[in-house]
Amino acid sequence: MPATLAQLLARPELGLRLLTAGEVGELDTPLSWAHSSDLPDPTPFLSPGQVLLVTGTPEDVDPYVSRLVEHGIAGLGFGTEVLRDTPEPLVEACTRHGLPLFEVPYRTPFIAVARFVADRVAADAYARNTWALRASRAISLAALRPDALGAVLAELARQIDRPVALIGADGTLDRLAPAGALDAAARAVLTGAAEPLLRSRRRAAGTAVTDAGPFSLQTLGAAGRLRGVLAIGSEGLDQAAQQVVTGVVALAGLALEQSRATDAARARLRTAVWRALLAGDAALAEAVAEPVLGALPDQPARVTVLHGAAGAAAADWLEAGGDAFFARDGQDLVVLGASPDAIVELADRFELRGGSSAPVTFAALASGVTQAGVAARRSTREDRVPSFDDVAAAGMLALLQTPDARAVAATALAPLAEADPALPGILRTWLDADGVYDVAARRLGMHRHTLRARVADAERLLGRDLGGFAARADLYAALRAAE
Repeated sequence: MPATLAQLLARPELGLRLLTAGEVGELDTPLSWAHSSDLPDPTPFLSPGQVLLVTGTPEDVDPYVSRLVEHGIAGLGFGTEVLRDTPEPLVEACTRHGLPLFEVPYRTPFIAVARFVADRVAADAYARNTWALRASRAISLAALRPDALGAVLAELARQIDRPVALIGADGTLDRLAPAGALDAAARAVLTGAAEPLLRSRRRAAGTAVTDAGPFSLQTLGAAGRLRGVLAIGSEGLDQAAQQVVTGVVALAGLALEQSRATDAARARLRTAVWRALLAGDAALAEAVAEPVLGALPDQPARVTVLHGAAGAAAADWLEAGGDAFFARDGQDLVVLGASPDAIVELADRFELRGGSSAPVTFAALASGVTQAGVAARRSTREDRVPSFDDVAAAGMLALLQTPDARAVAATALAPLAEADPALPGILRTWLDADGVYDVAARRLGMHRHTLRARVADAERLLGRDLGGFAARADLYAALRAAE
């Protein structure tokens, strides 16, 4: 530790004498340096934690001492017999503002005081650097153990005497060292603080304050495919400890990145299982998946097909903590058997779009993929992953709400709108009334003979006889699509 004011005053060879009462100020505050200056305001040239040595003071002592205290000066030494003895107003001002004041006798040069502080600062820096080297070596050796990541985090926690936690890519607490170091509330705070960092999918850092103290948070992994967040108790960590922590962040990131080869093999296996299911060989798919990936979902199951720039990151997230079966199929992410809520969370987290099928058996997976594609074409910013159930419930006419259908309808109805902009609406009311002229005329507020004449105009403009069902159905579909 650097020298404290109490240790400085205890050096007999310096002959320093405390002039303020012992309870004034903090005598155990570490000293960062000792500096001499007789300027009226030396604070621009000083740093907090320093001792200031003077041989004289301004006439207005109180503001002078106040500035020193506000600047964080740890103590004031007054050299006696150079100009005069310590002035009593200075003692009173230091007592009033809580600044320790001590006497430096004439026989003790200021450089001796400064040298003592400097030697202790240098010795402390050497000791901390030596500790950092030893701690880094111990952590490097821990990385050679079978569970390299767990051993590294445990060794870091032991070296810095602070808790260390790893939040996985799925946002849950993966590891904690030492075990049981945090209660449920502190764990919740850390996972909550890690959530926005993981959602950003960018390299980032943050902080969190728990009942166990403050924590610094650092993402692990490459941008776009984060592997987790490392949370380290940060209260009181000095520069040497921060250097050790920086090394561990790099080691932890490397350890997680090394698992990518295994993840890539699992991803290829998932794709093979999915394609076996699509090919109708469910027995082979189940036999391959069971020992490595776990059991396949119960049948029938919904098929969800998702796409987006963050598909790979979404697959990593599912790998870290998902229960449903998933696989990459080209650029698409296919999820089998997930609940609608889980799909919504996944799509929102990674800004994916897609669609979900109705529940299908493994034998009908190809049909389920087709259904998911139909639903995906109705995806919107508000409804990222619509369900085929909703599409089917809306009926056949809802399928007309596409750009292609609207373009065809606009062309087909153009002669009507050009002749009379009100004519499409009149025809829609007539068709909604099942082609019954009396009912439609009452709704439109016109005579039935007038309505017959307007329908005849439409037949002439369209070049079609609207007396048959097929022609009426085609016109009705065009009117619906044009809405």
